[in-house]
Amino acid sequence: MEIWINPACSKCRSAVQLLDAEGADYTVRRYLEDVPSEDEIRGVLDRLGLEPWDITRTQEAAAKELGVKEWPRGASSRERWIKALAEHPKLIQRPIITADDGTAVVARTDEAVRDALSR
Repeated sequence: MEIWINPACSKCRSAVQLLDAEGADYTVRRYLEDVPSEDEIRGVLDRLGLEPWDITRTQEAAAKELGVKEWPRGASSRERWIKALAEHPKLIQRPIITADDGTAVVARTDEAVRDALSR
């Protein structure tokens, strides 16, 4: 199990605390420092069953500068979104837990963290 976090994020800290409290075996990835490649982002999206726009933080300054809210959301623009996430990792929603069963969750709630632990 791996968790992508930004240590400055309260939801990330809360998720890590819950994983620790549950005695989970996991690896922390500080994704702003160890930036995921486009292929890794594609893999996590597949595991999440989501599209890149579903995990994009559209209120971030970089998102506003890029104008991502106006970008089309469809198969033809998917790679543009993935490239933006790889180039601007602050845009990636957090925390993301990749579960041992090959799935993943955006773990913004205790329930989502527990869901990842149960997989």
